[in-house]
Amino acid sequence: MAKDAIVIKGAREHNLRGVDLEIPRDQLVVLTGVSGSGKSSLAFDTLYAEGQRRYVESLSAYARQFLGQMEKPKVDYIGGLSPAIAIEQKSASKNPRSTVGTVTEVYDYMRLLF
Repeated sequence: MAKDAIVIKGAREHNLRGVDLEIPRDQLVVLTGVSGSGKSSLAFDTLYAEGQRRYVESLSAYARQFLGQMEKPKVDYIGGLSPAIAIEQKSASKNPRSTVGTVTEVYDYMRLLF
């Protein structure tokens, strides 16, 4: 298992069936496939969910009480993963007062830290 990769073993979210893979770190990586092949399940429901969960776990107990418990994704192992934020295509806001922080919900986490 290389330190320059995100290692995933046994991903089983939604239509993923025990997927094992290594994703290079510090590079642009694109997930492609036909509709229903598990791209979003891998990107959002596995990688992002675990990155966000690990980030929240790193916060103080006081900060975590406001965020609630986050479920661990259905995966045997994920290594080399950093805290994560995600911008989903469907989350675009038409509110002219929206910022990157409010649309991505990172603003809520930043408020807790500062």
